[in-house]
Amino acid sequence: MEKKKPSFTVQNSKKKRIKSRWRKPRGIDSKQRIRKKQCGAVPKVGYKRKKGTGKKEILVRNMKELTEAKGTIRLAGAIGKRKRELMRIKASELKLRVVN
Repeated sequence: MEKKKPSFTVQNSKKKRIKSRWRKPRGIDSKQRIRKKQCGAVPKVGYKRKKGTGKKEILVRNMKELTEAKGTIRLAGAIGKRKRELMRIKASELKLRVVN
């Protein structure tokens, strides 16, 4: 099971005039840059997700691969508009989730 990541925000973003977004703290006196706990979390390697977690998706290039697929699929970029529509209809019949 994946751990919940904190919301990474700019220092002092609780104030009304500062947007809630992420910018790397660069000031020499910045408490967030030196990782004071009360100033908010900073993105780092420890928050990276485990390889086994997350949804797997399968790249589908033709109808044969579509019929063999299970779960979540992604249609290849080289597929044209007409074939893409046919593949989406077929995927809905097979109860597959199309990402793009």
